Amino acid sequence: MSLGGGGGGRQQLQELSQQIQALEEEQAELEDEVESLQEEKREADEAIEALNTIETGSTVQVPVGGGAYVRAEVEDIDEVIVDLGADYSAERTREGAIESLETKKETLDERIEDVREEIAEVEEESAQLEQQAQQAQQQMMQQQMQQAQGQGDDE
Repeated sequence: MSLGGGGGGRQQLQELSQQIQALEEEQAELEDEVESLQEEKREADEAIEALNTIETGSTVQVPVGGGAYVRAEVEDIDEVIVDLGADYSAERTREGAIESLETKKETLDERIEDVREEIAEVEEESAQLEQQAQQAQQQMMQQQMQQAQGQGDDE
């Protein structure tokens, strides 16, 4: 009878708890994505700064992987290979490379804003579920108190 209602309340609480946990995991993933996008944007800023300061004939350290670098001389600063995305790259002039990187930064800013909006939606949904869980817990406690009072009246 009323025990079934209490069990249902526990089940509802468990389901709400699982939903909240899933939303928290989704939020953490979205926050990681924002961090990754911001790092990519910082790298684009660094590349723009380098392109603005390096001149033809400059000596630079070029990464070759595994944390190793080789010293190299820039033969022609107007021959820059820029990542276009989706595993495509293109040769650009210095100005063209900077423009491509600026466009990439704008795209990253838009994506960061979209992901932050998703985070806000997840936070709102999580807050609603937490409120529902609190209400369900209060109802369960009231039912338990009523059952206890009912059992006390029977004696």
